[in-house]
Order: sequence, then structure tokens, then C-alpha cells
Amino acid sequence: MKYKTITIDLAKNVFQACGVNEYIKPQFNKKLKRNELIDFMGQQLPTTVVMEACYSSHYWGREIAKLGHDVKLIPAQHVTPFVRGNKNDHNDAFAIAEASQRAHIRFVSVKSEHQQEISCLHRIRERLVKNKTAMSNQARGLLSEFGVVFPCGHKALLNGLTGVIDNPRYSHRLQNMVIGMLSEYEMTLKRLKGIEKQLNEFVEQNESGKILRSIPGIGVINASALLASIDKGQAFNNPKEFAVWLGLTPKQHASGNMNKMGGITKRGDRYLRKQLIHGARALVSRAAKSTDPLSVWATKLRATKPFNVVAVAVAHRLARLIWILLTRQERYRVAPTSIEVSA
Repeated sequence: MKYKTITIDLAKNVFQACGVNEYIKPQFNKKLKRNELIDFMGQQLPTTVVMEACYSSHYWGREIAKLGHDVKLIPAQHVTPFVRGNKNDHNDAFAIAEASQRAHIRFVSVKSEHQQEISCLHRIRERLVKNKTAMSNQARGLLSEFGVVFPCGHKALLNGLTGVIDNPRYSHRLQNMVIGMLSEYEMTLKRLKGIEKQLNEFVEQNESGKILRSIPGIGVINASALLASIDKGQAFNNPKEFAVWLGLTPKQHASGNMNKMGGITKRGDRYLRKQLIHGARALVSRAAKSTDPLSVWATKLRATKPFNVVAVAVAHRLARLIWILLTRQERYRVAPTSIEVSA
């Protein structure tokens, strides 16, 4: 029997599979062990398979797609309103089926293994950056108790730690402690450089990566993160949808004749949004020295708006520009013919 949709509520070891007909009426709703899932899906005629975009969903999406099914991933927050009754796997699986039938639901693309590898590198890098900052702050705090104070900055930290190790006025216990700090700090720096080298190679080997690098405010980190998440932007129909997905559009509160626009929604991928705004900040900081249309626009806006407001506005405009150039597979050109996107 062919089902219109089969939904799977994922977990570590026990899954819940629900099959519905064309009237969204459940035909089965049962538990499956991890080692039974692929065999069960292999016995089903090719159909649409929907899962929540969560832990291990991309892996299972790739495996099930190999069996001929059309796999779709749905954001978990869109499923929650459709859960009826108690919160359990049985109800969750059916809620996924109901949510997937909504006309305007946006599904998440299944990532390839290569895309996930790049995403993993970004997550590891983000943790290492936090560790690096924590180690720097701890070293400064601990050494201040011994009268050792040095300016902010990476080089000042390294010089300060080295100065303690080479100074006979400090005890051997303190020097050994600082040697350990310095070794851990340098190892973290080495790992960060290794990750950034891999990300740079990924971007340079990809034509879409070169397109992104041509855009002001987009470096290796932003380019690789964008490619790992959206590829060529094929999941979006227009640049506005991409900006909305990133959470860079104003939050609206409307009722009757009242319509208020607030700050940005902050929906979507927090990491991508953060990195894009960081890139926009760098662009705004040096915009006065550049003559390309984007920098000129940012400079004019800076004359009347606070820095952070301008940075978010530039990030919004960058998001639209990114989608347009990736879709057209064209590089950014600093000329009167450059693509202009309305703010």
C-alpha cells in the first residue's frame, strides 16, 4: 500500500513512524527500533517522508532518500501547535503529518555529508573561540593577584605570559602555572588556524565561495558558513524570504488599524545571523574609505542612525545581495551596473 505521507519522530534508539492517506487519516502509527527503520522504509513504496529538523535528521534524510523517497525536514517549532492531547511519540508523529500539509510551511533542505562537515568545523571553531576568550580572561584575572597586569590584545597576552616565565622574581609554582596556561592557549590557537585553513580551502575550491568572497563584508568564515547552510539559496524563492529566514526583518505587531514595527525578529539560524552582522560591522567601519555603492549607502545612513542600527540594516541588505548573486552565479562588481537592492 502506498501512503501519501510517512512521518518519523526521531530519537536515539526508538522511533515513531506514522503513515497517512490522502485525507490525512492515520493508517499506521507504530514504534520502530533503530535497526528496523531502514528495513521498514525499504519495504514502503516511494512517497513523501517528513521528519523534524533535529538531532540526526540530516543523516536519516540521506539514508531514506537513497531508498527512493522524497525526504522533507520541517522545523520543530512549526510542529508544536499541532500536537493534540498529551506529549508523546504517538501524537508527535501525527502532528508532523498535519503540520507538513500546511500550504506555507518552509521545509529545511537535507544537507550533504560535505556540508555537515563544514558545519561541524564551524561549531568546533565557535567553541574554541569561546575557550580562547575564557583562557585569556582567566589568565589576566589570576595574574592580577600577583601584580601582573598587561594591555588588552592577543600579542600583549602572549608577551605578558612569557614575561612571567622568564622573570626570576616569580616563584617556580607560578611560573609552572603560567607555562601550562601558555601551552593551552597556543594549542587552541593552533587548532583554530587549522580549522580556518580547511574553511579557506573549501571556499577557494567552490565557485559559489568565490562569489561570496567578492561581496564586501563577507570573508572566509561567513562564506563557508553560508555555503554549508544554504548552498546556492535554492530553498528560497526570493531575497526577501532569505532575509526573513535569517531573522533580519522587523518584528510586526498589528491589530485592526494599529501597526507597530519593532526590532528584528531574530528567527532562523542564530550563528549565521551573528556572523553576517559581524561582517556588516566591519563593512560599516571602513565604509567612509570606500566608493562602492554599498559602502556609500552605509555612509549616508551612518550620518543619521546609530552604528548598530546601520550594521543590522547593512546585514539585511547583504543577505538580499547574497541570494541574488548565488542564484545568478555572478560575482559582485564595483561599478554603476552593480546589483542594487532596495533597503
